[in-house]
Amino acid sequence: MSDLLKYKDYYGSVAYSAEDHCLAGKVEFIDDLILFDGTTLESLEAAFHDAVDSYLAFCAERGQEPCTTYKGSFNVRIGSELHRQAALAARKRDQTLNEFVKAAIEQMIGNDGAAAPARASVHDCRSSHDPTNVEIVDYH
Repeated sequence: MSDLLKYKDYYGSVAYSAEDHCLAGKVEFIDDLILFDGTTLESLEAAFHDAVDSYLAFCAERGQEPCTTYKGSFNVRIGSELHRQAALAARKRDQTLNEFVKAAIEQMIGNDGAAAPARASVHDCRSSHDPTNVEIVDYH
């Protein structure tokens, strides 16, 4: 079971707001903010698909490349002491620090490739009468 939706290589979170009695989601793992909501699982999934399609169309209209979910690089803040220890351990193994960190991540993820899913922030959807409400915020 997963609480992430997938469509066109984009992932959407699923959250329930007991206060608002609605389902809400956010396109995860990209820099732009894309929110969607629905009143049923089916309408939430449809809203997610609409949100991704609208985002891709929005980017195309503006002549911008859409954000991709994974670029293959990221920054990690681990503190200077852990950084030093990792660099020394990598050196002892005749690896670069990148190779060392990649191996550590692969070991932590294991063979199933499962990682803990991200959690979404729930936004107020009570004012929306459209179960496929989509909100796109451009950060470019």
